[in-house]
Amino acid sequence: MIFTYKECLQRCGSKYNMNKMIASGEIFKQEKGIYSDVKYVPEYQIISAKYPKAVFSLDSAFYYHGLTDVIPDKYYLTTEKSAAKIKDPRVVQIFENSDVLHVGAKNIPSGDTKILMYTKERMLVELLRKKNKLPFDYYKEILGNYRKIIYELDVSAVQNMIMMMPKTRMIMEALELEVF
Repeated sequence: MIFTYKECLQRCGSKYNMNKMIASGEIFKQEKGIYSDVKYVPEYQIISAKYPKAVFSLDSAFYYHGLTDVIPDKYYLTTEKSAAKIKDPRVVQIFENSDVLHVGAKNIPSGDTKILMYTKERMLVELLRKKNKLPFDYYKEILGNYRKIIYELDVSAVQNMIMMMPKTRMIMEALELEVF
């Protein structure tokens, strides 16, 4: 299980006890401010604990949902436009309007933790919104995989999400022309 500094301090009782538990191997320091009770923790879980309000999106979510076999070099996180810049070199930050940031975001279980990530439906909307910013072959690969699973998706949820987004008409046309 992953803990923040505050949670770890609460669990141990004092900074002295926390340092003692780290020295004895009962607790492991993963990064500054991130601790766990197991030695090795996947990096995406550490990133999720470090930035709890950020939502995994784009390349990270496409890979996690099995829509591409391209392993992303960095973690793509979406935050509010007013959020502070994430200075972590492992993270690519995407700024989003706060009224649509959590539309289609879901806590997905991963091991003993949960990761805030967009659903497949929201990721289809994001694919159509960002199609001009993605490499063409990458876009076509993901679009082809969406066509294979189109009957598993909640199409009305996709359409409702599109209605909330800026450039609604452009996204809806792309959905009708390229997906169906």
